[in-house]
Amino acid sequence: MVDEVKVSADNQTEGLGGYQHTRRIVLAVLIVVLFCALLFGQSSFPPDTSVHESIEMFGVLLIFLGIVGRLWSTLYIGGRKSAEVVTGGPYSITRNPLYLFSTLAAAGVGAQIGSFSGIILFSLLCAGAFHIVILREERYLKELLGAPYQAYLAKVPRFFPNLALYQEGDTGSFRPRLLLNTLLDGLVFLVALPAFELIDGMQQSGMLPVWFTLP
Repeated sequence: MVDEVKVSADNQTEGLGGYQHTRRIVLAVLIVVLFCALLFGQSSFPPDTSVHESIEMFGVLLIFLGIVGRLWSTLYIGGRKSAEVVTGGPYSITRNPLYLFSTLAAAGVGAQIGSFSGIILFSLLCAGAFHIVILREERYLKELLGAPYQAYLAKVPRFFPNLALYQEGDTGSFRPRLLLNTLLDGLVFLVALPAFELIDGMQQSGMLPVWFTLP
């Protein structure tokens, strides 16, 4: 009986792990594709203008907010998502805080173009791709967790947070390794900072052609 329970728990972890792996792949592919496309795009605001620099700095804020938010979410989820309904902290105001904060960080990456369009484009594409993953994950968790998860679905919004619902909750048994993995994943967003500075420099010097501009 103990062996059967262990096998069931392992299967649950592997099942949800597949969706989490898909999330990482989706985010990585989106960033790479958009990054490659924007090699030949340029903001309508020149790099040395205050508007361009302000948008970049706002993007840096979004990236750090996204990273901190992902760490906050991991403190609560801590590997418990397939074992119980987590309803505390960020999970009390949105059912998918990891996806929400990843979208904010992706918007920050888009802002490094120095364009308002970059923020909107990156956030919409990221949120849209995550929406597909979220729907599949919800179907899986409905079957796995049953009535408590159904009640959670009815109370807490899927993506956009409702701050009025906030509850501190319990972080459960925290796993430092998961926090480290989340931090390392989040640091990938910071690669956008020197990468887009390099692109700006290459475009200004004529090494990269500019095929289109973004407002």
